[in-house]
Amino acid sequence: MIKLIATDVDGTLVKDSSPEIYPEMIEMIKKIREKDIIVCIASGRQYCSIAKMFSEIADDLIFIAGNGSHIKCRGTDMNIVKMERSYVEELAFELRELKKTYDFEIAYEAPGLTLIESDNEYFIHIIRDNYRNEVRMVKDALKEPVDITKISIFNRPSIRELGETVLIPKWKDRLRAVMAGEDWVDFMDKSVDKGNALKTIQDFFHISKDETMVFGDNGNDVGMLEVATESYAVETAPDEVKSHAAHICGSWKDKGVLRVLEGIYGKV
Repeated sequence: MIKLIATDVDGTLVKDSSPEIYPEMIEMIKKIREKDIIVCIASGRQYCSIAKMFSEIADDLIFIAGNGSHIKCRGTDMNIVKMERSYVEELAFELRELKKTYDFEIAYEAPGLTLIESDNEYFIHIIRDNYRNEVRMVKDALKEPVDITKISIFNRPSIRELGETVLIPKWKDRLRAVMAGEDWVDFMDKSVDKGNALKTIQDFFHISKDETMVFGDNGNDVGMLEVATESYAVETAPDEVKSHAAHICGSWKDKGVLRVLEGIYGKV
């Protein structure tokens, strides 16, 4: 019997950087919650961003934000994991140097806040208007009096080559370095993982792997897929991600997550 359902957002429920979730999904979550099943929204996004997407029901959900660096349960912080300061500074300096050669933007995440040094209006628009993050424009993020929980780099249409061939191999032994969609690379504390965060929730509520259902689409979802017996990767996920899932479902274009839930709990 399923007692906990967790789903990724971008690339799984909706197109990357979409500001809204479709109404049928909200109604489905309401239906699931009536059965006393815990629903967890897990994303690389900032908490404020995903809370706004699900504002109608946010007080009845658990949010895993920042790929697991920030867990918020019904408005209360359950866990925050900050990056080691020396790694923050080293990575920031390295990325600033790489920007002289490669085309990408940098976002620094603190709990509930995104720091942006760039004046790139397109990037600012994506963070502020699409993701609807709480944003602070700064000259030097390292001089801000906040704890950094995640550093991300962005380039559209893709940053995968730089991420997978250069940055992830270099940092994977010191930080959690993962692709978060085609156009993002995320860096967090080594302990940070959606799977670890979901395991924290499972342990708190005494819910087993066999009682957990998960949906995901990218490398930052693998840990989460591995702690759920009923794990689904969307059909557009990379093969490596699919290999960690028990099932494949339709993509966000086909509302694949909703279709799976409708098959189990009925249409809304």
